[in-house]
Amino acid sequence: MIEIGRAKRATQVYGFDDIAIVPTRRTRSPEDVRLAWTIDALTFDFPLMAAPMDSVMSPETAIAFGRLGGLGVLNLEGLWTRYDDPEPLLEELGGISDAGAATRRMQELYEEPIKAELIGARMQQIRDAGVPVAGALSPQQTQEFASAVEKAGVDFFVIRGTTVSAEHVSHDAQPLNLKEFIRKLDVPVIVGGCATYQAALHLMRTGAAGVLVGFGGGATGRTRHVLGVEVPMASAIADVAAARRDYMDESGGRYVQVIADGALGRSGDLAKAIACGADACMVGTPLARAAEAPGRGWHWGPEAWHARLPRGERVRMGRAGTLEEIVLGPSHTPDGTMNLVGALRKAMGTTGYTEVKEFQKVEIVVHA
Repeated sequence: MIEIGRAKRATQVYGFDDIAIVPTRRTRSPEDVRLAWTIDALTFDFPLMAAPMDSVMSPETAIAFGRLGGLGVLNLEGLWTRYDDPEPLLEELGGISDAGAATRRMQELYEEPIKAELIGARMQQIRDAGVPVAGALSPQQTQEFASAVEKAGVDFFVIRGTTVSAEHVSHDAQPLNLKEFIRKLDVPVIVGGCATYQAALHLMRTGAAGVLVGFGGGATGRTRHVLGVEVPMASAIADVAAARRDYMDESGGRYVQVIADGALGRSGDLAKAIACGADACMVGTPLARAAEAPGRGWHWGPEAWHARLPRGERVRMGRAGTLEEIVLGPSHTPDGTMNLVGALRKAMGTTGYTEVKEFQKVEIVVHA
């Protein structure tokens, strides 16, 4: 603890830019590295989820990401479940360069009600392609549309918010009781974000299959400026990983996946997230640069179009390459924004590890 004034003490925390991974005495060939990630009954080729953002995931890009070997998650509160054909609207947003005008137009577009029948149709479209199906709702919309999601036959139900707690208190609405909800649901649930040991432990006790660490949004989020709330991801992941360990002891061996969600703009951040204890990463910003991304080179999160307090903005990302090139390579840039899987494989080989779980034990140093 650090004293920041006579009346206040604070904990020293670290983000990805504050730490570095240390090589060991042994190196491995990247071809010997195994990146397979298993959650619930499904195994993926690599430990990456595509973030449920309208600028990143459409039904088509979710299918494409699934065929590459990852798990694409569709935002079930986005334009794809509000409009039969949102493509003209996405094209319109892509043509607005003024930040204020873009925010106002997004607020207008997202006033259209969510339609349960479109949730089912979009999930069925992904399932028909033969890839795993995952959809995301915020805690505020979960109770209303949970039955539609469950009927759609998803493989994973993601409950994702700026910050999610197991004990939300409200005097004017019946809050979502996560423990009761997850117990009744016949679908594995991934829930978050959270950033502290205690919050993560409570979420794990709800029966969730995975916990998201962070607030998500990455480059698109401005929660720090609007609310004063921020997550230093390296420390947050390490704290949640400790909660996972203690929950295993408490539950008699039940393992909950820890999934980093935020500040993952480059491939080195993915490696650092796993080195801090994450089992997988939810990626948005790099995928928004894909030629196929529905954002047309722009990136935004769900906070950006909040009706009363938008705390995000669209960010101009440009287009770096195809979705396959960004995920699997080859890379045409030296900045860590392409070939995410290849870079993670190389990082593990360079430090002598062949399994993701073992790589969580790699030595880390803090920049002075």
